[in-house]
Amino acid sequence: MSFDCDIQFEVEGNLPSESDFQRWVEAALSEFRDEGEICIRVVSPEESQELNHTYRDKDKPTNVLSFPFDIPEGIPIQLLGDLIICAEVVVTEASEQNKALFDHWAHMVVHGCLHLIGFDHIKDDEAEEMENLERQILASLDIADPYRDET
Repeated sequence: MSFDCDIQFEVEGNLPSESDFQRWVEAALSEFRDEGEICIRVVSPEESQELNHTYRDKDKPTNVLSFPFDIPEGIPIQLLGDLIICAEVVVTEASEQNKALFDHWAHMVVHGCLHLIGFDHIKDDEAEEMENLERQILASLDIADPYRDET
């Protein structure tokens, strides 16, 4: 199993290390892929908002954006895509939801990685499947159920 993670920090602060991101990506993807390349960019609210507005028509920053790479058939490349994570939104959400900060970071990485390989949560049954996978992956990292307090 080999996942090449290009981590780009566009902001500073109490951020996970590159090895944290690597561990979370491997946990998220190892059941589905043997290898792959992923870029994770940790950004400001301004950059997140601009991308969210451009690609999702939502004019506000968001926690994580996933941009899967569509590999043309017959091209032997393992690029899975890009994750854009807004540090400030992750910190705010963790605080508001009374979650450990790095546990929430892990959840956002796992969530984004699952989007990169085709999972979604638009329909209720898809959301349930994706949330169950997130719970299992996070449990393997000794992280509590991120949905435990939601009703």
